[in-house]
This record gives sequence, structure tokens and C-alpha cells, in this order.
Amino acid sequence: MDAESNKPGTRAKILIAAATMLGENPTARLSVRAVAARAEVSTGSLRHFFPTQRDLIDTVVAGIYDLDIPDDPINDHTLTPTERLIACLRLMLAHVGVGDRARQHWGALYEAYVGSTPSGDEVATYLALERMGRHRIERWLTALIEEGVIPAGAVESRARFLATVINGLMMERALPAEAVRLETETETLRLAIHTVTSVWPS
Repeated sequence: MDAESNKPGTRAKILIAAATMLGENPTARLSVRAVAARAEVSTGSLRHFFPTQRDLIDTVVAGIYDLDIPDDPINDHTLTPTERLIACLRLMLAHVGVGDRARQHWGALYEAYVGSTPSGDEVATYLALERMGRHRIERWLTALIEEGVIPAGAVESRARFLATVINGLMMERALPAEAVRLETETETLRLAIHTVTSVWPS
């Protein structure tokens, strides 16, 4: 173990660096070398805390899972359950933006994961981010189930369905569209939420 590994806060520095890299660019490669450089620690120190790249990614994403969203719409009880979920899902859509920003987002995803065979590190990063998105939706659905406003059960399946709808809407934002996009997006979200808040098949 090197002296750096004993320094208080080294592990936190590594996690902050990795989370920041993902926040700046969802397609960032969280390689040991890149994260160590960003955290300004040695690769040996990073491997002391995270022996594998997968350990690092899983820990970073698990930490993001547990972060509370400021003013999370799911907690706004002045809205109906449907309106609360729409507002929540719109937070995910806002991340990709519209127009040029959306095209840049999808262009980066294509280059990282579609245009050529992704490396093991890239696959692990993508799967971790995908799990993170689904987990957030699961938390929103679980909150409504615990309130007794939607039927219980099949939370993972419902979250996967909503995540698929969101992915489709995100892709549409990168493509040419009519000016009524916001209205049609809301209609699509309402239909999707009606589906998942009804009795879900086992």
C-alpha cells in the first residue's frame, strides 16, 4: 500500500472525479488511468480502493442512485400522481436537450457504443448508466406504490418500459420534427404512465 492510499479523503476524491467525468460526458471512459489522472492520484492508489474497473463504476453509480434530486417532483403532492410522474420523466428528457444539443448527445453515444465495437470498459460504463436510469424510475414508482395510489408489483418491468419510452423520445429530439413536439411528448408520456399505473400483468 502506498502512502497516498492512507491519506484521508483519497477514496472520496476518486469517486468525485469519476462521477464528475460521467456528469460532463455520459460516454466518458472510466478507465483506471483516466480516473486516477482526474483525481490526481496514482493508479496504484485507485486500485487499492477499487481493484477492478467494474468495482469503480458500480460504486460510483450506486452513490448516484442514492442522491436525492433537489425538488424531486415525485414529492410534489399538489400534483396528481400522473402529473408527478410526467414531471419526473421530463427531468430525464431535459438531460439530452433538444436540437443541436440532442444531436451531439446521440452522436457521442453512437461513436462510443455503436460506430465501433465498444471495449469492456465502455460496455460496463454504459450498462451502469442504464441501470442508474432504471433505478431512478423504480424509486419514483415505488414512492407511488407506497402511497397506495398505483397498484403494487412488477416495478422492474414497469421501469424498463418507461425507460424504453424515454429513450425513444430522446432519440426523436435529435431528429427533425414539427413544432408541436412538446405537446406530442406529453401525450406519449401520459399514455405510457397510464399503462404502467394500471394493473400490470405478472
